[in-house]
This record gives sequence, structure tokens and C-alpha cells, in this order.
Amino acid sequence: MVKPRTQFICQNCGTAHSRWVGKCEGCGEWNTVVEEDPMGGIGSGPGKVPKKGRPVALTALSGEIEEAPRIHTGIAELDRATGGGFVRGSAVLIGGDPGIGKSTLLMQAAAALSRRGHRIIYVSGEEAVAQVRLRAQRLHAAETDVLLAAETNVEDILATVGEGKRPDLVIIDSIQTLWSDTADAAPGTVTQVRTGVQAMIRFAKQTGAAMVLVGHVTKEGQIAGPRVVEHMVDAVLYFEGDRGHHYRILRTVKNRFGPTDEIGVFEMSDKGLREVNNPSELFLGERNEKSPGAAVFAGMEGTRPVLVEVQALVAPTSLGTPRRAIVGWDSARLSMILAVLEAHCGVRLGQHDVYLNVAGGYRITEPAADLAVASALVSSLAGLALPADCVYFGEVSLSGAIRPVAHTAQRLKEAEKLGFSQAVLPAGSADLPKGTGGRWSEIDSLPDLVARIAGSKAALKREDEDV
Repeated sequence: MVKPRTQFICQNCGTAHSRWVGKCEGCGEWNTVVEEDPMGGIGSGPGKVPKKGRPVALTALSGEIEEAPRIHTGIAELDRATGGGFVRGSAVLIGGDPGIGKSTLLMQAAAALSRRGHRIIYVSGEEAVAQVRLRAQRLHAAETDVLLAAETNVEDILATVGEGKRPDLVIIDSIQTLWSDTADAAPGTVTQVRTGVQAMIRFAKQTGAAMVLVGHVTKEGQIAGPRVVEHMVDAVLYFEGDRGHHYRILRTVKNRFGPTDEIGVFEMSDKGLREVNNPSELFLGERNEKSPGAAVFAGMEGTRPVLVEVQALVAPTSLGTPRRAIVGWDSARLSMILAVLEAHCGVRLGQHDVYLNVAGGYRITEPAADLAVASALVSSLAGLALPADCVYFGEVSLSGAIRPVAHTAQRLKEAEKLGFSQAVLPAGSADLPKGTGGRWSEIDSLPDLVARIAGSKAALKREDEDV
């Protein structure tokens, strides 16, 4: 008789092992490997008794669409992040730190859709019905027709949402609390999460109801559970923010029905989340225009231009190894900029501590911020404030050259709208606006930028001597 084969699955990353080990070879975590039956459960192979398949109906790509493909929430920032609203029959995964506002955002979205006549079901696996009602009252959503349930069993949830009229939107908060009778594992494990998510996605595809799943994140900022969950769903959104700041960003990292790298900006208050239509004003609200080491970066988040202040502090140090502290930017990118400044521009920072911060807790991911960071570093080292009405953007190469970046016209238009009349940008930008060349300073290398700032300092020194 053949001995039944077993697998040992890491509950943190989903790596399969042939035997039990104390430390997972995939993620390096300890005591996360659990024995599971590979013959049972969803996504782990066929059942013990082979089942004969049945042919499915094939259809053409052309044809009429019976219903509207998207469900608009009326919350402009949420619709922007999802690409224009929730797509019927799709599954959306929203992750974020505990207490960041995921449940608040979804409750407000559920109330807004209910007011538009949609049938919304909110299933909470973490809170009791009374607790959810308290949040709804605080957000002025208690008077809506949102249907509420507190349940964690997958089969019971599917039987509930499948009864009666088909819902337009189903919210599951959260996937880590789901458990199924078909999976022999504890709630929150890789097997249970994979089983529950696949069952919810199957329901969404079969019925045409939009499904929103809430996921916890790990200490590294990734959604907890197997990474295969992010491949199964149609869209993945991260709700980001710093507890020390009142703003929140809904960032799209995957979207099969819309653009990625799109963001929606919200402001947290005691009455819930408020939309921020112009995030640039929010990030520049507390700006000190006369302070050295501050440069305004004209960035892009998806299709939206965003202006944010980059702050740098360069201070002498007596330590053998200077300190590098970065908040809101890539540390490896900063090391590259420091090396280019020292190698090609003669800016010696080896005996200085460097502190870099992106104002407002915002995080920059695009390389177009290189020029703004370099400007802030040189400004802080020279002790000279940069022009208050100037923005900076451009990518710095290892040779010191400044490379053009995309969406130049949109960046300049946003800067002009907020009162910035000057800009330092790469030479040879393709979509530079016509007739406004006198206000834009085009540079082709980083030494030109350093010389420009040093020349401004020399000019100010001469004026002081004349006085």
C-alpha cells in the first residue's frame, strides 16, 4: 500500500518543503512550517477520486454588455485609484497597517454606493455587529441600507451573500480571519487564506458581484499570507500613511482594468476620511521658503502630478563613519547621488552626516527626484536657500548627466498652477511647453547645477560686501 505523501508548507511565504524544518528556506522565518495534506484543499492538487470534467460554453469576444462595466462610488479619489470604479465580477485586495483607515474607507464607500441604490453587503470577521454600527454612526453611514454580517466561515458567507438578489458589492474584512471546512488548517494560515480567497473570487466571477477583500500587512509592508493571493485578484491597493500625519494615500500596485501607480489622497479626521483634491497644496502647506536644504520636486503618481518638498540636512561629524538617515526615499539612490556629487562635482560629503526627508511623510518612488535631492544636498552644504518659486526634476546618471523624464508638460503645468514660475529640468525634454522657455532652466549635467548654486552664493556674498 502506497504511503500517503505529505507536504510541509511555510505559513509566512507558502514555500513547500519535503520535510519539517525549523527555519523556512524561502523567507528565513522560524517555526512557521506546518504539515499539510497535498491531496486536499484548493490549489494543492486533484482530489483522491478523479472527477470527470464537463465542457464549458465558448463565446466570442464581440457581443453586447448587459450591465455597466463599472460601479462608481462617487468618492473621486477612490474611483481614481481603482481606474474609474469597481469592475463588476472583479476582486480587489486592499492592504494596510492596522488602524490606518481601511475599514473606515470601505464603510464610507459602502454608504456612498448604498445611497446610489446599489445592494451592498459588509461582512466583518474581526468586529462584532455592534462595533461596526458604532463606526457607521461616527461616519454618518448608519442611515443607509448597507447589509451587515459578522461571520468567518467561508461556506456560511457564500450561502448568505448568494441568497436573494445578487449584491453589487461584497466587502470581506478581513481575509486573515476566514476559515473553510474544506481546508484542514488553522485560520490565518496559508492554506486557509488561499482557500477562502479562491472561493470568494469564484463567487465574484460567477455572479458578477464586485468583491473587496481586506488584508493585513507584515512588518515589511507586504500583504500577509501567500504571495499567490496578489496574483489571483484583479487589483491590489495599498493604504499608506504615517501615524504622525493626518493624510492617507491609497496606492494602486496592480490593476487589470486600469493604470497602475495611481494614487488617491485622503485626509483623516474625527468624522472619517476626507478627499484631498489637490495633494500638492497639502504637502507644501508647512513649507519654509527661506530655509537652506529644501527643494520642491515636481513628481508624477500615475496620471497625477504631485509637488512635494525634499528636505536635506548636511552637518559635519566627528565620527569615523558618517551617518545617513533617509525618510521617504530609497537609501541606495541617495548613496548613488552622494557618490556622483563627490566624483564629478567635487562636493566632499565624506565627513558630513546626511539626513534626507520627504515632507509630509510622502514616499517618492520615481528616479526623477534625483535632481531635487541633489539640489537640496548642495543647498544645505552651502547654507544657501534655493529660489522659493522654483521646482526641480530630472534623473541623474552615474556619469553626472541629467536624463530627461516623462510628463514634463504636466509637471510644469502643475507647478505653474501653484505659483511656481521657475523650473530646473533636464536639457532635451521632449514635451516642453512652447513659448515659455525663458522660465525653464535646462541643464545637461550635475556639475552645471552645482555651479549654478555656487554662483548664486557668490553673487549674494558680493552684494553683502557692497552693502
